[in-house]
Amino acid sequence: MNFDIKKYPTLFLADSVKSLRYLPIKKLPQLCFELRRYLLDIIFITEGHCASGLGVVEITVALHYVYNTPFDNLLWDIGHQSYPHKILTGRAKKIISIRKKNGLHPFPFREESQYDVFGMGHSSTSISAGLGLSIAAQKEGKNRKTICVIGDGAITSGMAFEAMNHAGEIQTDLLVVLNDNEMSISKNTGALNIHLKNLKNIKHNYILKNSFFENLSFQYLGPFDGHDIFYLINLLKDIKNKKGSFLLHLITKKGKGYLPAELDPIKWHTVPQKNISSFDKVLTYSEVFGSWLCEIASIDKKLIAITPAMCEGSGMLNFSRLFPNQYFDVAIAEQHAVTFAAGLAAAGYNPVVSIYSTFLQRAYDQIIHDVALQKLSVLFAIDRAGIVGNDGPTHQGVFDLAYLRCIPGLVIMTPSNENECRQMLYTAYMYKQGPTVVRYPKGKGIGEPLTPMDVIPLGKSILRRVGHSIAILNFGVLLQAALSAANNLNATLVDMRFVKPLDTNIIIELSSQYKFFVTIEEGIISGGAGSSVNEFIMIKKILLPVLNIGLPDTFITQGSQKEIRHNYELDAEGIEKKIFSWVSSY
Repeated sequence: MNFDIKKYPTLFLADSVKSLRYLPIKKLPQLCFELRRYLLDIIFITEGHCASGLGVVEITVALHYVYNTPFDNLLWDIGHQSYPHKILTGRAKKIISIRKKNGLHPFPFREESQYDVFGMGHSSTSISAGLGLSIAAQKEGKNRKTICVIGDGAITSGMAFEAMNHAGEIQTDLLVVLNDNEMSISKNTGALNIHLKNLKNIKHNYILKNSFFENLSFQYLGPFDGHDIFYLINLLKDIKNKKGSFLLHLITKKGKGYLPAELDPIKWHTVPQKNISSFDKVLTYSEVFGSWLCEIASIDKKLIAITPAMCEGSGMLNFSRLFPNQYFDVAIAEQHAVTFAAGLAAAGYNPVVSIYSTFLQRAYDQIIHDVALQKLSVLFAIDRAGIVGNDGPTHQGVFDLAYLRCIPGLVIMTPSNENECRQMLYTAYMYKQGPTVVRYPKGKGIGEPLTPMDVIPLGKSILRRVGHSIAILNFGVLLQAALSAANNLNATLVDMRFVKPLDTNIIIELSSQYKFFVTIEEGIISGGAGSSVNEFIMIKKILLPVLNIGLPDTFITQGSQKEIRHNYELDAEGIEKKIFSWVSSY
C-alpha cells in the first residue's frame, strides 16, 4: 500500500536529514505539525505504537536539525519512540510497512539504516550502548557526539542507573535526553518518578545543582518544554558546543496532537485493534490470568502480585484496583521484581510474578540464584510466550523453555487452552516445594469454557487421540493444529502439559507401540521441550526416530502470529506436511 507524502508539503521537502537542515528555522513548526499528522495517518493503518512517537516529534526534529547525524550517534530508548526518526531518515514512504511481514522493523535496527546506530527493543539500554559508542569515538580522536533519548519509563531501570554511574565517572561527550512523559507502558512508579515531579516544579533552571543526576556527575539541564521547537534548537546548539556528560530533562505529552491519546496514553500506547466485536466473548490468556488472580486474592491475603511496568498488558488492571495492598508495580526492573518476590516467599507470602517471556530473560540470574537455589515458592506467570507477532525479534517469547528447563527444581507447565491455563495457574500456586512456571501466549484462547479450579497431577499428560504408527507429543498452544494433523495422519496425540517434570511414563508406554515420535512446541527447538524427550529416550536407549517441530536456530522477525506460524510450518497444514514428509523418508 502506498501513501502519498506529497499531501504534506513541508515534510515532503524534508525527505532526508540533509534536506531537513536546509529548511529555514521558521518552517520547523509546520514540519512538526505535518510529521505528527503523517504519523497519525500511518499508525491508524498499521496499528503500530502511537502515543510515544507523537510525543517526541519536536525532539526528533530538533536533534536531527542541530546534530550531524549519522556521524553523530543518536539512540532511541524505548525504541517505539523512533517512528518520527524513521520518517525523517529516508523511510517516510516505507513507514506504512512498519511491523508488517518483510516491512520496516518496529524499533531501531542497524541493518535497516545508517541512522540506526544501535538496535533497541527492550528498554534502558541506550546509555550503556551510548557510552560505549562515545568512548570508541574518543579513542579514535573523532569529534563525534553521542545522544541518548530515553523515555517511557526507561530511566527507572537499574541498567540506566548503572550506565549513568559509569558515565559520570568517565565524563565523555554524552548527552542523555530524558523524555519525561510520566509514562512507561503503564504509569511510571518509584522514587525517581517522584524526584522528577519535584524537578518539574522548578521553572527553567538552566543548570540545577544537587539533583539526583548532578550527584552522578551529570550536568543537569531543565526541566524544559519538549514541544517548544525554537527553544529546543537554541538549547541543543548551546549544549553541542560544551564538553562532558549532560542530562537534558524535557517535559512532553505522550500522544501529543491526538486528544484521545493525550487523555488515555495507556490505551493508545499502541493503536487499538479495529473490528473487535463487542459480542466476542472469547477471553485472552491475559484476561484469564487477571480473573484467576482476583479469584485467588479474594480468599488468600498472602497473595502478592508483582509486575515490572506491564499492568495493563498482563491483565492486572482490575486486580490493581480491587486489591491495591496486594499489588506491586516495580517499574521496568525485572531483576528486582524476581528477587523482591523471593524475599516475600522467604517470609511466607505467596508471590506471583507476571512478566512477558522476552523480559524474563533479563532476570535469569535472579531466577537461579535467588529463587530456585533456595527452593522458594514463586509463581512465574509468563505472558507472551511463543510467537508474539508484529513487534519482531526483540519481543518474540521463543527462548524461555530452553533457558528455564535446565534450572533444577523448576516446574514448567504449558497449557494448550485457556481453561488448562487457569487450572495450571492454580496448580502452580498450590505447589509449595519450589518455583513454578506457567507459560501462555499472546491473544485469545479457543473458547474453552472455564471450570472450577482443581489441582492437576504433577507431570501428568492427557491422551487426546489414539491412532497408529505415529505418536505426537504436543507441548502447549499448538494443540489444535496438532490435532488436525493427527486426524489426517491417523496419529496418536498426547497433550504433554508439563515440560518439567516430563511425563516419562507415557513416553515409555508409547515407545513400545509406535514407530515414530514427533514433538511439537511453539519455541526454539534447541534445548526446548522436544530436547527433553530426546534426552530421555537416549538415556533409556529407546530406539525410535524423533522429529522435533518448533522454531529453528534463528531470530524470528515481525509479522502476524498467523503469518509466522505459516512461514515456519507451525500451522495445521505445515505440521502435517512436515510429519508426512519425514515419515515417508523411512
